[in-house]
Amino acid sequence: MSYEVLARKYRPANFEEVVGQDHIIKALVNSIDQEKIHHAYIFSGTRGVGKTTIARILAKCMNCESSTKPTSKPCNECSNTIEVSAGRSVDFLEIDAASNTQVEKIRELIETVEYKPAKGRYKIYLIDEVHMLSTSSFNALLKTLEEPPPHVIFIFATTNPEKIPKTVQSRCLQLNLKTIDEELLFKHIKQILEKEQINYDDESIALIANSANGSVRDALTFLDQAIAHGNGKLSQKEVKALLGTIDNSLLIELIDSVIDGDGKNVFDLLSKIEELSPEYDAILKDIISVLHQISLHQVIRNSSSESIQKIANKLDKEFCQLLYEIAMNAYSKFSVHPNPKEALEICLLRMLTFNPLQKLSEKSDFKQTNSSEKKIVNEAKPEGLEKIFNKNEPKDEAIFSCNDDWINFFNRTKMSPFARNFFWNMSFHLYEKNSLTLIKNSEAGDIPENIFLEFKSILKEAFLKNIEVIIQSGNPIDSPLQLKDLENKKHHDEARKSIDEDINIQDFIKKFDGKIKTDTIKPIK
Repeated sequence: MSYEVLARKYRPANFEEVVGQDHIIKALVNSIDQEKIHHAYIFSGTRGVGKTTIARILAKCMNCESSTKPTSKPCNECSNTIEVSAGRSVDFLEIDAASNTQVEKIRELIETVEYKPAKGRYKIYLIDEVHMLSTSSFNALLKTLEEPPPHVIFIFATTNPEKIPKTVQSRCLQLNLKTIDEELLFKHIKQILEKEQINYDDESIALIANSANGSVRDALTFLDQAIAHGNGKLSQKEVKALLGTIDNSLLIELIDSVIDGDGKNVFDLLSKIEELSPEYDAILKDIISVLHQISLHQVIRNSSSESIQKIANKLDKEFCQLLYEIAMNAYSKFSVHPNPKEALEICLLRMLTFNPLQKLSEKSDFKQTNSSEKKIVNEAKPEGLEKIFNKNEPKDEAIFSCNDDWINFFNRTKMSPFARNFFWNMSFHLYEKNSLTLIKNSEAGDIPENIFLEFKSILKEAFLKNIEVIIQSGNPIDSPLQLKDLENKKHHDEARKSIDEDINIQDFIKKFDGKIKTDTIKPIK
């Protein structure tokens, strides 16, 4: 076969070509240029970020014949560097620890350490996935690793450095490779496509860079597949079909429907997403990603997406975190669920069920309230609000006339904890012409749209008509929270007074020279 896959064709041949590992390259280049080369290295990082590639370049640097000493810029023309690149150098031994876990194999390796290199300056041992060696194998390496001959360099590559014994780690210089930033991957893929003279669009490259999850090798493997799938060119539609990428607009609309409590639309959208044939865990993973973007925008306002901005402004921060936790909990148990589709559906049902802002309802099935239903609504109104509620048709002037009416209504009306946290800091200002004006603290944040809609729906259910709500910034006086604090202080003072006036308690304190911690005094409820 004459075709060479892109991941091999564009494998870096020198340090300058390595993508996204500047911190590692700088350390290695400086150590080579200053002739302060360590005898053992651990390269750790996820798959496809350049561990083996950097190890090979380092081997070429140590044995390049273009210089009388190790160089940070191998020529890639001399026999030593060409043999390392081709994988047939006698002085560069690549060992797969996954298939050579036995201690006998390591002992055989140690026996060869004393022999000097055949052609180069150094004999270099690269042990890939070193964490898979047995404990006996690691123990056999310890003495040689601590005091190797001056012509030997060990390089350990691993995706799981935590499994390497501390005794081995302490003898090595550990360099941690990072996952590659999407922007860097995008540029790298674009350069390759231009060299290969392949037609592309930026959206396709972005999809591949995102799906690679920081791995250059994965990105180039996906790129190979996409080129084959698109018959020699890249298009967004073809790449989406190949990767099973879900349309972000559908996910955002689905989350929006969850927030509104519109269960029917949630599952209609799920059916549309299923038509794209993605894995169910991938759908949940993308939902988590969108919720993460929404949460970030709520705090640091960093999203340029209008749809993300809209939901972030609409959604309460605490409810957003609740949705995120439900999704993460479902994802963590996804692998043990017998049916992936059911696992995703249950996750969405939980989001709808624990929605504190709106009841789960199917909007298409709403019915107009008839006279018998009106009676039920009236009977379900909070008790003790005769002044506010008229059992027949309420008159506009009788709803709110003063702050006491507002306090009475707030204290006896059921609403979500999120809505309660916002509105109990407000005081009554004015009610006229079906319009209620409340005063909030000027330093308080804006009320999320969904909480505002919930409050308006509570008013409508209570008074059987739409009431406009106006929130003005100012200095609220006698808000439900302020009055509650005053009441608590009064009860606390009464409890403290009763203790001070209790002769038995005071005699006991004097007898034992004791003190009462005032912050521990609580009124009897």
